[in-house]
Parts: sequence; structure tokens; C-alpha cells
Amino acid sequence: MRRTGCSRSEGKIGGESAGGTPYAGETILDIAGVLSHISLMRYPVMLERIPDEEGMPGFYYAHIPSLGLTTHGHGMEGALEAARDLATLWNEESRANGEPVICGSEAILATVEVA
Repeated sequence: MRRTGCSRSEGKIGGESAGGTPYAGETILDIAGVLSHISLMRYPVMLERIPDEEGMPGFYYAHIPSLGLTTHGHGMEGALEAARDLATLWNEESRANGEPVICGSEAILATVEVA
């Protein structure tokens, strides 16, 4: 199910800690020092280490469940950067085609054991 009509952060970079407490954001200014009003979307990203046997030691998958997308990058920071880039491009393409931008949804990570 695709969710639209998102709540977005306006003109701030920042976020919340795991407990939901806001942490300091910084206002985004353009090169002339004028406040740039941008909307930031938030998406949960699940990181999964790629086994070294797959020939990519130190790489992680970055899954974006809300968008149904997966990418990868070197180290956790590289995977998060790749996820940010992919989600940005996905949303730009959606807007360019007149399609709604999908909201991020709550993500819950669970583990199952199988034989």
C-alpha cells in the first residue's frame, strides 16, 4: 500500500533520538544567505551486512521498506549515503512523472528462527 499526504520537516536538518526527543537541527541557507524552504522526507532504512563470501567485504545492503528499494555501499555510512541518494532520485522521478511521493512508514525490525 502506497502512502501519500506525508508530514514533512520544513527547512530543518535534524531529527529525533531513538526515544523520540528532538535533537538540534540546522536551518538550511542558500549561497546568498537567504532561507531556503525545502521539505525533507524521512524514511526508515534497514542495514544488512553483505557476507564477505559474496565478494564485497565491508559492504552493507540498505533496504528502504517504504519505497521497496534496496541499494548498497561500503560501510554503514556508505550504505546510508547510497540509500539517501536512491530515495532522492526516486522521489524526483515520481514528481517529474506527476506521481505522488510515498511517505515513510514506521519500521519494526524482527528476527525469526528457521530450521
